[in-house]
Amino acid sequence: MRSRHGIFKKGERHLSLKGFFPLSIPILPKGLFSCYTVSMQNDFNFCPNCGSKHIQNVNMRKWLCADCGFDLYNNVATAVGLIICDSEGRVLFERRGKEPRKGFLAFPGGFVDPNETAEEAAFRECKEEIGAEIYSVHYLCSFPNTYEYKNIVYKTCDLFFEANLLADAKLTAQEGEVTAFEWRHVRNDQELAELPLAFESARKTLAFWLKDKMNRKKIESETEF
Repeated sequence: MRSRHGIFKKGERHLSLKGFFPLSIPILPKGLFSCYTVSMQNDFNFCPNCGSKHIQNVNMRKWLCADCGFDLYNNVATAVGLIICDSEGRVLFERRGKEPRKGFLAFPGGFVDPNETAEEAAFRECKEEIGAEIYSVHYLCSFPNTYEYKNIVYKTCDLFFEANLLADAKLTAQEGEVTAFEWRHVRNDQELAELPLAFESARKTLAFWLKDKMNRKKIESETEF
């Protein structure tokens, strides 16, 4: 977990190969991805480089071919999530419209694209998923997450921000991704526990957020005297 840092304001952007994992990996010559299957351990049947069957999954960190030395790391994917509050202090959640965890609550957010900063991804994902723009993001914390999709396990590092909507923002759900929006109070551990959240990283973030708010209030009250 990382602690709070700075502010990013607007103005201040998943490699996908057909039949392969959407990870940050080197581009290999065309036609080398024809002989493999993927399990929940993300394994190859054959080396994508030489076709050998002697390719091993090394502790879920990389794939290593004993014959040609092909060495492919299973890098962690980066994703962002945003805590957006209204004037009543309620937090904005989306009802997920697709797997994994379809129908559960999640923050607006998503995967960071190649050559894109996390802050830029936060602005883009908000525009795509809720149809509204934010004018600033404040880094809050990060937590690891496991994202299972179509029998492939993705390990992610989720970066979370506090964000502010423009005053006249109107929410519009992204078709196929979001079915509804819900504003929920998250003022204590009990209200947090009652939320049907899609991902554990979001639950940990809200717990961190609650504690962070309490600490800020304590500091503010102490500095008034």
